[in-house]
Amino acid sequence: MARDAVAVWITGLPASGKSTLTRALCEQLKNRGIEPAVLESDDLRKVMTPQPRYDEQERDAFYRQMIFVGTLLTRHGVPVIFDATANRRKWRDEARRAMPNFLEVFVNSPLELCMARDPKGIYRKARRGEASTVPGVHSAYEPPEHPDLTVDGTEDPVAAARRIVELMQQRESAGSPPEGFPPQHR
Repeated sequence: MARDAVAVWITGLPASGKSTLTRALCEQLKNRGIEPAVLESDDLRKVMTPQPRYDEQERDAFYRQMIFVGTLLTRHGVPVIFDATANRRKWRDEARRAMPNFLEVFVNSPLELCMARDPKGIYRKARRGEASTVPGVHSAYEPPEHPDLTVDGTEDPVAAARRIVELMQQRESAGSPPEGFPPQHR
């Protein structure tokens, strides 16, 4: 029986650099012949919760669904990258329990930097009182206690993605490679 494919959850505050890192990681994996499925929370919310409230109950339901989709994909040999804040540690821990080949990558960026970047305008909305559940501002963001890798939010995303691939290779050499991550040709 084949092993489950790898799942990488890239977490951090909104605007910490998760999506940029995800794109760089996808590019590096594609160059190795690996086509990961990217589960990006904003895209999935359009389908799973078209009118999100972003309260604790809605987030619980949303992240359970997201984890289910990721688990289903990895069990069928599809590598998954989660591009999602998941501000509560319990959701990421639940994903780790559900997926045996799981890596958690924490993009560590100070709130001030995230607020200055603000590509989607969520911090501006928070300042104007138009958003009341922004992680790091209104809702707590619980960083991972033991991430598999921590990336500085100002680090070059290509270099950071390379570090993720290296970690995947280390895990591969420690055992048989997960589905969707072929051995490195040496």
